[in-house]
Amino acid sequence: MAHRFLDLVFTPPVLAAQEHYYGRDHALPPSTHDDPLGPEEIAFIESRDSFYIASVNESGWPYMQHRGGPPGLAAKVVSPQEIAFADYKGNRQLLTTGNVATNDRVCLFFMDYPNRQRLKLLGHAEVLDARDHPDLVTQLAPPELQKQTERLFRIRIVSFDWNCPKYITPRYTRAEVEAAVAPLRARIAELEALLASS
Repeated sequence: MAHRFLDLVFTPPVLAAQEHYYGRDHALPPSTHDDPLGPEEIAFIESRDSFYIASVNESGWPYMQHRGGPPGLAAKVVSPQEIAFADYKGNRQLLTTGNVATNDRVCLFFMDYPNRQRLKLLGHAEVLDARDHPDLVTQLAPPELQKQTERLFRIRIVSFDWNCPKYITPRYTRAEVEAAVAPLRARIAELEALLASS
């Protein structure tokens, strides 16, 4: 657990709630620097095919959005201090884009349902017009989606936090299920062939 993350999220009302419900709080000394991503965090992010990004609008309302893409490109680790992702043509609401224009603070939530792991990131987001950055589009979007890329998000990492696996229900993608049942299907076909030949 990165110190900077807790320093930012353990606000006085949070500490008061901890004191009320548990009889003590988790106050920490102030953090002096941001927490860069380590090898474990980088590998985890690069293995994910989707994530959630939360922002807050100028009225104070939070908004969360799902983003996806091929592993390694859903969100690309540019450096231990920065991740980036391509934003594709969609419903034209531009809620996250508009929110970031007035408040660049975001929270990203990465899930690994089969292994019951989750990683949260806090950062500052910048939105770039894809038309002005064709080289970056090539780096962040798979070839089949480059023409659908309208914006690019760059996020400077402030800190991160791993959550415990408690209450995460394992879920599997179609590809993961197919890989798990492929040996069973092969064995069934083998047994059916034996039965047919006897």
